[in-house]
Amino acid sequence: MEYEELNRTGVRIPKLGLGTYGMDSARREEALAALRRGIELGMTLIDTAEMYGWGRVEEIVGEAIRPFDREELTIVTKVWGTNLGYESVKRAARASAARLGTYIDVYLIHWPNPSFPLEETLRAMEELVSEGTIRYVGVSNFTLDQLKRAREIMRHNDVVTDQVEYSLVVREPEEDLLPYCQRERITLMAYSPLAKGKLAKRPPMKLKLVAARLGKTPAQVALNWLVSKPMVVAIPKASKVDHVEELAGSVGWRIPDDLMRELDDIRGERARWPRT
Repeated sequence: MEYEELNRTGVRIPKLGLGTYGMDSARREEALAALRRGIELGMTLIDTAEMYGWGRVEEIVGEAIRPFDREELTIVTKVWGTNLGYESVKRAARASAARLGTYIDVYLIHWPNPSFPLEETLRAMEELVSEGTIRYVGVSNFTLDQLKRAREIMRHNDVVTDQVEYSLVVREPEEDLLPYCQRERITLMAYSPLAKGKLAKRPPMKLKLVAARLGKTPAQVALNWLVSKPMVVAIPKASKVDHVEELAGSVGWRIPDDLMRELDDIRGERARWPRT
């Protein structure tokens, strides 16, 4: 597994983690087996949220991690947009920690919500750091301006990550957010890195051709392209063991420069998926 420092915390996280959205719809034993296999393969960054199954997925994650050394794991969860008031953030974080059965490494605002003052939300989150319920504060789906504003508000901590949608075919973060995060050493956590499965199931022809030349699957190539970038980690969802094992093969090798340029040209092709 390849690793990257989370912001400037000194914490090393894998470039490839485990997403859990929708995992409550899988058979519980299958989901547990997939998460545990991922951890065994070095995918020790696990992302979840209170909104995923409204707590059920956090419970699955909590059960999955029990056999492992907690200090080797990085658990990320998110507070939903209706719980961003000063007191409700605290209640939500403590409830998430209880479902997980442990402290939270990185606690994210899932979506910005102008109905709640950001100052109030972040004050509560900094107090959660002080009390030990969470270790670090992050955000999700924040634009560059929103991220900068959050960093200005924080008094004693920094925003360690912005979790946004980013993939071969969703390239908006490259316009301004990614360069800023790389410059400021803020981890960009890419969700839907396989474009909600489309890059694996119906890959663009150019991706299929590159994968064939490398002897890899399209999913492995798409993820390798993503995590080869500094300060970028990816959290693909995998609820089956064989899928996890395929994803784990996305790291430990490099795409040659000429093929990277071919992949870069896929930009904007998301509207032109091959017919099935």
